[in-house]
Parts: sequence; C-alpha cells; structure tokens
Amino acid sequence: MSSQGFSDNDLRQLASRVGDTLRDGHHMLVTAESCTGGWIAKVVTDIAGSSDWFDCGMAAYSYEAKQALLGVSPQTLEVHGAVSRETAIEMVSGALVHSGASVGVAVTGIAGPGGGSGDKPVGTVWIAWKRRGGYARAELFQFDGDRESVRRQTVAAALQGIEGALS
Repeated sequence: MSSQGFSDNDLRQLASRVGDTLRDGHHMLVTAESCTGGWIAKVVTDIAGSSDWFDCGMAAYSYEAKQALLGVSPQTLEVHGAVSRETAIEMVSGALVHSGASVGVAVTGIAGPGGGSGDKPVGTVWIAWKRRGGYARAELFQFDGDRESVRRQTVAAALQGIEGALS
C-alpha cells in the first residue's frame, strides 16, 4: 500500500494497534496538531475504549495558539517558522507539560494547496514524538498529493511513530 493510500479503515486499524500498545504499556497519549486540525485525536477516539489510553488533543493552528496552549516560544516561531523541527519539538514538549499524558505526538506542516515556498513546499511536515522525561525526536516528511492526502499521510506517520517512541 502506498503512503497516499491510507483509507479510513487503514487509519482505524493503525490507531487500534497503537492503542493496544499504549494500553499494554500503561501509557496515555496527548496530541498537538496544526496541519491535521485534530484528525489524529479523532482517529484515536474513534476506537472504543480509547479513554484507557488517550488523555487529550490540542489543535493549535495560529502562532498565538501554539504559544498559549503549547508554550512554543515567540522566538522559535520568528526565527524558524511554524513548520520547523524546533516548533514541532516545542509543541510536543508543551503538550506533555499541559497534560497528564506520558507520550506525545505533534505535527506541523503545509497541507496546501497554498502556503508552500521554495524552502518549504506543500507537503512539508514535521512530526515530533516524546515520552515524558525523555528527549523529543523529530522527523521531516515530504508528502505528495492534495490537501486531503497530505493530511491523511501525516496522521498515519504520526501514529506509526508512536510505536517507535514506545520501543
């Protein structure tokens, strides 16, 4: 299956598998989402029993929301922009600080169709994962396709990375 080909059912199965891993490890998840607008939280809460392993989700689109809800520094946004490794790491760290979760994921990117640039074309997405008390890991993705496809691929990659963060 291509990364663009994640169906709703594929995402549901992935979220269920991630949920089993979180529950088995006695972990709670927090999401901090920009370009996906809460889609990760929606997919995980579609799973019956997700209250056993999902704490909360924050959709922070604007600079102001990233600062107020997640503690992203104005300097980070000014110097690196919202779509950057630094912002993704501050988002996931802030989500853990402002929740009772033990593992977090944050996504920030350009889903399109506009908003891209030469340095950061449409499809550029940073995803960060972190366990409470640990160090954040961030990864840059360049997804292809339209807005829906970029967002769907982001949700899948974010979920897949949670398993890696727990291993």
